[in-house]
Amino acid sequence: MSKRIVAVGNVNIGESSVSIQSMTNTKTDDIDATISQINALKNAGCQLVRCSVPDEKSAMALKEIIKNVSVPIIADIHFSHKLAIMSADAGVCKIRINPGNIGGVDKAKYLADYLKERNIALRIGVNGGSLDSSHSAKPLAQAMRDSALEYVSVLEKCNFYNTVISAKSSNAKIMIETYRLLHESCDYPLHLGVTEAGLYHTGIVKSAIGIGSLLCDGIGDTIRVSLSDDPIKEVEAAKDILKACDKYEKPYCEIISCPTCARTNIAVKALAEQVEAMCKDVNKSLKVAVMGCVVNGIGESQGANLGVAGGKDKSAIFVDSKYVETVDNAMILPVLKKYIMEYES
Repeated sequence: MSKRIVAVGNVNIGESSVSIQSMTNTKTDDIDATISQINALKNAGCQLVRCSVPDEKSAMALKEIIKNVSVPIIADIHFSHKLAIMSADAGVCKIRINPGNIGGVDKAKYLADYLKERNIALRIGVNGGSLDSSHSAKPLAQAMRDSALEYVSVLEKCNFYNTVISAKSSNAKIMIETYRLLHESCDYPLHLGVTEAGLYHTGIVKSAIGIGSLLCDGIGDTIRVSLSDDPIKEVEAAKDILKACDKYEKPYCEIISCPTCARTNIAVKALAEQVEAMCKDVNKSLKVAVMGCVVNGIGESQGANLGVAGGKDKSAIFVDSKYVETVDNAMILPVLKKYIMEYES
């Protein structure tokens, strides 16, 4: 189906690129702390930032926050359409509501009319744990899809189409099933995420499976990795998922490295970390390989633009899968750096 485009500030959700979102975990009414975290998120690569609005004091703080940041701000609203109205008046670019707790259809209609007049986007955020009881007899993925589309139909009756949909679960498999159903059923942009994914390690795995599976099939327009951790780590993880799915549009150096075996005579992990650090600010689309032996290092790293196949005292440097020279191990980093800087695709 054709895809609608929803503008959220300077970010168009539904275009070819997949945008990265995160959410502040400061108290929103702590204006200085919230501004500081939003700016840090933007510097890390976040394109949209959501702030929770649990009370009027938080809603009133948004106006000053928005004045001091350059990334579009989304207000996260539960239980009160009045807080959504206040947030819209403060200048947010999008409102996120959970239809199951916003106070009924009439309040949702009122909010839709208010946002339409101001050209503010709305995200319908359905979660597996807060569905209306009318859907309780259905399989969860179908229930979440139907719940989201039910509220979308309410908005459409108000001639409101500036909508993004999310339907998250803490279960990656159910999340994948739900978004596949939504993708087949509507043409609204989809916000992907595994909600309550957990601590860093578990959350990264769940998010990579859930978000990554969908992105690889061309499903999803904006993503948020939800971690019980520093929000900066959410952004870093989101970028890594986009890179792994070949959806990251900025140039970057990808480091590939072998898992090592009995043939390995070089410290692959330490060397790969050094190469990664060296390439962090290289503004080129490159794949650099760090391989642990010369026996099959070049062959196993097919597709790499350049790299090193390690030996006990000396290592082989290769470019476009062809051997170019042997260097002392102490010279691997400076030699690799020279080839990286000189490489032209």
